[in-house]
Parts: sequence; structure tokens; C-alpha cells
Amino acid sequence: MFGPIAQGLKGAGIACTECRIAMEKPIGHDLASSDAVNAEVGDAFAEDHVFRIDHYLGKETVQNLLALRFANMLFEPLWNAQAIDHIQITVAETVGLEGRVSYYDGVGALKDMVQNHMLQLLAIIAMEPPASVSATAVRDEKVKLLRSLRKMKAEDVKIHSVKGQYASGAVGGAAVKGYADELGHPSNTETFVAIKAFIDNWRWKGVPFYLRTGKRMPERKSEVLIQFKPVPHNIFARVGAAKLDANSMIINLQPEENIRVKVMAKQPGLDRDGVKLKEVTMDVSLSHSFAGERRRIAYERLLLDFIEGDQTLFVRRDEVEAQWQWIDSIRDAWAAVDLAPQSYTAGSWGPSSAIALIERDGASWHD
Repeated sequence: MFGPIAQGLKGAGIACTECRIAMEKPIGHDLASSDAVNAEVGDAFAEDHVFRIDHYLGKETVQNLLALRFANMLFEPLWNAQAIDHIQITVAETVGLEGRVSYYDGVGALKDMVQNHMLQLLAIIAMEPPASVSATAVRDEKVKLLRSLRKMKAEDVKIHSVKGQYASGAVGGAAVKGYADELGHPSNTETFVAIKAFIDNWRWKGVPFYLRTGKRMPERKSEVLIQFKPVPHNIFARVGAAKLDANSMIINLQPEENIRVKVMAKQPGLDRDGVKLKEVTMDVSLSHSFAGERRRIAYERLLLDFIEGDQTLFVRRDEVEAQWQWIDSIRDAWAAVDLAPQSYTAGSWGPSSAIALIERDGASWHD
């Protein structure tokens, strides 16, 4: 309806040069339909007056990723393939269809969550430093990053992706039906996706990005894990500390907002039986650090920016196109190999093949 509405406003003389229009995802269901929607809207409104909402961009912690990376010398020099082993992005939901049957079936987790929320998170985490925090500078870098995502081929998806669909189980101690039971008939729609993605540029050459999202998971959470590489040489090995855990950073977006950095520290003692090292956590809780500040919901921030005309936290047309190009490559590859969703028990972390996806690389999901 976005295109016809924009054209109707234009026909009624309401799409004036000062007028702005906001629309929320999904914008189309693939690249072709997205282009058609954006063309119709673009015929009525100039691009700098079109505000495409992805509510994840209004979350304080997502915006804090910019500050974390580009306002601290501590992290940015290490934010690359030389220091980082891999990155995980998890968006887990405990809910099932919850009355969204007419929308969700036929759309699935890849289009509903990965195409927008997760790729926007990925872009902010991995993009090059923008020249400023202006809307143009930030979105230029996001587009460059999204275009650097390696497209999936038919031979890739069986190894680098997992589709799942929840069966009956228990979430939060309550029994829940399987997806097909809720729907009332069998379906090929995925409610879980795990993907191993690569970004083909200098900064991230060879670094895997593991994306995971699903419904009927054990808990509701959105988080990013930055897993650093281990130190090149353990100087403590001969004095008792045979194993050093590699540093990691966990950025929680919901339900709590905090940033945790895991580092190695020496346990107190006289060390007569050798040096004992232990992994400890430095926790920056945003709700604690800014206890006196009013916490604003994402839509409040985004709608105020829309009213004021600030496009920084909105998605530009070429971003949408770049996102769909990558998603379409996965959908086409799935269709080429006829990849069916694997069943997983509601209340679990998805199919066992999703565990194998990351553990064959010597890593584990951060559950």
C-alpha cells in the first residue's frame, strides 16, 4: 500500500516539497518489489523527505555502538581481522505467531528479521568510520558495508545456513504448540535462521559473522558478541596458568542494555602453587550509569527525528536495495537446493545443525 498511498497523496496535492513521509518495514518482499515500492514513493516524495523506519536503530544501545567504536581509542584499533576472531549477532524471541498468521507465514525469519534489524546491526558494527555523524556520512558507510557482504550460492547455503521451524515444546515452563499446529496446516516457512556470513573487504577479510534469529527460543534477547583472538604467546604457562581465555565483548540490546568486556585477571594469593588467572567481567550497565536519565523507547526517538527532519537513524533507499540483494541471493540458493526447514523443539536454541554451523569452526554460540 505504500506506493498507492504516496501516489494518492501526490494526486490530492498533499505531497508538497516540504512534506515528509514515514514508512516501516517490510518494504517489498524482494529486490524487485522493493524497487517498485520505492519508485512509486520516490515519484511523489524526494529521497531526503522519505523516512524508512527500522525501530532497532532507535534503541539507545544500537546508537551507543557508534560511540563505543568511534569515541574510544581503546577499541577501534582492534576492530578488524587482525584482532577479532569472529562476531555473533543473536536476536531471539520467546513468542510464536501471536496473531500474525496472515503476515508471517510465507515471509519467515530471513525476511522478517535478518533483512532489516540484523543487517542494520551488522552494518553499524562492521562499517568503516564515517567522516562525521551526519545522516549522509553514516549511511554512506553502511551502504558500502552492505554491498561488501559475500553473496550466497547454492553450494554455500547447505554449509553456511540453517533453516528451522519450531515444533511443540515448552517456553517459560508453559507448553506451547508447534508452528504447523498454530498455523493449522504444514508450511515450509522458517521460524529460525542461522547464517555464517563474510564481508569481503580489507578490515574483515576471513572473519566469520554468525547471525542467529528465531521464535520460541528459551529467552528473549538481542545481543552482539565480539570474540577477540587469543594472545599470541602465554607467558604464564610455566607458572601454572596453562590456558588463557580470549577476551570478548558482549553488547546487550534487550531486554537489558549493557556492555560487558571479559578480561583475564590474577586471583589474589601468594602464588606458591603457581599463578592463578581467572576471567572477570567489566560491566557497563547503561541503566545504572545513567540512572537519572529518562529512558526513551525507540519509536519516541525515531518519530521525533522524523518530525524534525533528521534522517541519520532511518534507512536510505540504496541500503534497502543492498539488503535485499544479499537476502535474495540466500533465498535463490535455498530454492535451488530445495532446502527445507529442520524441526526444533520450542524452548530450545534451534536445530542441532545450527550448533554444528559454528562449532565446526571451533567456536560456540553465546547462550
